[in-house]
Amino acid sequence: MPRAINNVASRRRRKKILARAKGFKHGRSRLFRTAKDAVTKALQYSYRDRRKRKGTFRRLWIARINAGVRAHGYRSYSRFIHALKVADIQLDRKVLADLAATDPNALGYLIEKIEA
Repeated sequence: MPRAINNVASRRRRKKILARAKGFKHGRSRLFRTAKDAVTKALQYSYRDRRKRKGTFRRLWIARINAGVRAHGYRSYSRFIHALKVADIQLDRKVLADLAATDPNALGYLIEKIEA
């Protein structure tokens, strides 16, 4: 009796892995074993970095706000955020960073509001 190796399913599995490895360099995109390892690792990195992205963006926003606030002569980022909370101005860091980068006058207006 001939050996049954299920060609269709195994080829489909390999093609799926190699399709995900498209764009990788050298054997990582062409050789199945290497591609399988590379794809597995890439999926682990993407899972981890989807979570890290939130913190990365928060750090970027804080740096932009700090730079914008100091450019207007205010002491520091932390004092600015505290003053916003005391003045009951509810803007998140993403919006504040956007203001600092694109519209410094609006950030200056906020600083005037909290100092008054």
